[in-house]
Amino acid sequence: MSSKTKITVAYGDGIGPEIMQATLDILEAAGAQLEYDVIEIGEKVYLKGISSGMEPKAFQSLRDTKVFLKSPITTPQGGGFKSLNVTTRKSFGLFANVRPCKAYHPFVKTHFPKTDMVIIRENEEDLYAGIEHRQTEEVYQTLKLISQPGSEKIVRYAFEYAKKYGRKKVTCMTKDNIMKLADGLFHKTFDEIAKEYPEIETDHKIIDIGSALIAERPEIFDVIVTLNLYGDIISDIAAQVTGSVGLGGSANVGAEVAMFEAIHGSAPDIAGMDMANPSGLLNGAISMLVHIGQPEVAEKVANAWMKTLEDGIHTGDIYQEGLSSQKVGTKAFAQAVIDRLGQVPVNMVPAKFDKSDTTPINIKLRPVTKAKKELVGVDVFIDWDEVGRNPDVIGEGLRKANANGLQLHLITNRGVKVFPEGQPETFCTDHWRCRFKTDDQRAISHDDVLELLKQIKALGFDFIKTEHLYTFDGVRGYSLAQGE
Repeated sequence: MSSKTKITVAYGDGIGPEIMQATLDILEAAGAQLEYDVIEIGEKVYLKGISSGMEPKAFQSLRDTKVFLKSPITTPQGGGFKSLNVTTRKSFGLFANVRPCKAYHPFVKTHFPKTDMVIIRENEEDLYAGIEHRQTEEVYQTLKLISQPGSEKIVRYAFEYAKKYGRKKVTCMTKDNIMKLADGLFHKTFDEIAKEYPEIETDHKIIDIGSALIAERPEIFDVIVTLNLYGDIISDIAAQVTGSVGLGGSANVGAEVAMFEAIHGSAPDIAGMDMANPSGLLNGAISMLVHIGQPEVAEKVANAWMKTLEDGIHTGDIYQEGLSSQKVGTKAFAQAVIDRLGQVPVNMVPAKFDKSDTTPINIKLRPVTKAKKELVGVDVFIDWDEVGRNPDVIGEGLRKANANGLQLHLITNRGVKVFPEGQPETFCTDHWRCRFKTDDQRAISHDDVLELLKQIKALGFDFIKTEHLYTFDGVRGYSLAQGE
C-alpha cells in the first residue's frame, strides 16, 4: 500500500495508554498503513472544566479523519460530567454499536465453547440521552427516549449485518411487556422489517429471560439487536461467559464516522502495572482495519492473536493453571502476537477478510406518512406533601379545576392509581401525576391547558411538569395508569 490512512487516536486513562501502545505496536509490525492524529481525552480534560471530556479541536480531528481508535477513559465521580462515549456517539451519529462475542475454547476457559454471537446495540437513544431532573424532595426522573427512525436504523442494520456476514438468525430483545409504547415501538419495528428478510430466522425475547439465556445457553444466539441500555448490559454478560470482558472489542458505526474501542473500562486499579490484557482494544483495531480497507492486515493480526492464545501465552485475566503455558503482562503479550505475525491458528478457524468486508452497510429509511395528531388531555405533575399525603385530599382539591370541560380524571403515585378509589395500602411519595381529560374525550387546545394550569396555581398546588396526551390517527399515544 502506497498511501496511509490518517486516524484519530486517544490513549485514554488508567490502563488506556498501555493497551493502546501495545495495540499500535502490533499494527505497525503487521504493516498497517496508518498515520496518527493523537488527541487528549478523558480525566485530564474533564478536570480542565470541559464537561464533555473532549476539547473542540479533538472533535475537529474526528471530522477530518472520520476514524477514531480510542482507549478507555475515566469519568470523574460526581455530577456535572457527561459520558464522553455517549457524547461522541451522539454527536457523530454513531448509531450502531457492534460487539462480537466469541468463545476461544479450549484455549480460553469457558463453559460455553460454541458461543459465537454478535450483539448490535442501538447507540444514540434510550436512557443514555442523560435527561434527568429532580422534581420533588423525594423523586428524581430519567427520560427514556425511543424514536421510530432510530429504531428502524438499528434494526435494519442488524439484518443487513446478518445478510452480509452469512448469519442465520436475528433476535430482538426488549421489555415491551412493561414499556408498551417505547419498547413496543422497537419490537413493532423489528417485526415489520423482518418481513423484508424472509431468508433470516427471527425471534423476540423479553430482556430479562434473554439475559438469563445468554448466561446459560449463549450458543443459541446468532445476532442480537436491542436498545441502548440492554445492549450495554448483555454484551458484558456475553463477553464474560466467553472467557473475559478483556477480550471484547467493539465498533461504533455511523454514516460517516466510526469509533473503535474495547468494551471494558479504564481499570485504574491496575494502571501502570503491565498487567492489562490489550486484546479488547486490539480486536476493536482489527475491525477498524477492515473498515478502512486494510483487510489483509486485519487478517494477519487476528490470526497472530489467535495463535498466541492457542500457544497458551495469556495475560492474568485469562490465565489458567493446566491450560495456559505462560502468564505474561501487556508488553510481553503484544510481543508474542508480533512474533506470530504471518502464522495462523491450528485448532481455531483462521480469520478471513476480503474487500467485500470493507463495503459499508448503508441504511435507507422507509418513507413515513404523517399521522393526524390531536391533543386530548394533559398529565399535570404536582409536588404535594400535606395532610398525611392523603390522595383524597389532593383529589378533592383538584376536582375544583375545570377548564372548558378539562377536569380531573385520576391521580397516580409512582404509576399506581390512588384517586379515585385507590387502595389504602399504597405507599405515596410527594410526587403526584394528575390526569385531566374531558368527559366526552374530545380534542382540547393549548389555551385549555394554560387555563387549567392557572386554576391549579390558584388552588394553591405546585405543578412541576406537564405531559400532553395525544392521539395519532385516533390511536392513543400515552400509557394507561396501573389500575386505570
